[in-house]
Amino acid sequence: MKQLTRRGGRVLLQGYTPKQIDYATGGPGVLENLYTPQILRAAFNDWEIEELVEYEEDVSEGRGHSGRSALIGMVARKP
Repeated sequence: MKQLTRRGGRVLLQGYTPKQIDYATGGPGVLENLYTPQILRAAFNDWEIEELVEYEEDVSEGRGHSGRSALIGMVARKP
């Protein structure tokens, strides 16, 4: 993502946090495939992070992704 984004461009990312494993309502079931604010800040430490928020929401995206979910969203701009 970082290499393909032009200067001034943005990456919008939405994923699951480790708390999602407790909910078991979809998403990755392996801790290494989940995001934390610390992981995203480290990965985009040379970018401007415009928004980074953790939140919980009820989702209904089909059989495999339904119910309470622990989510994270980020908007980062490449300098």
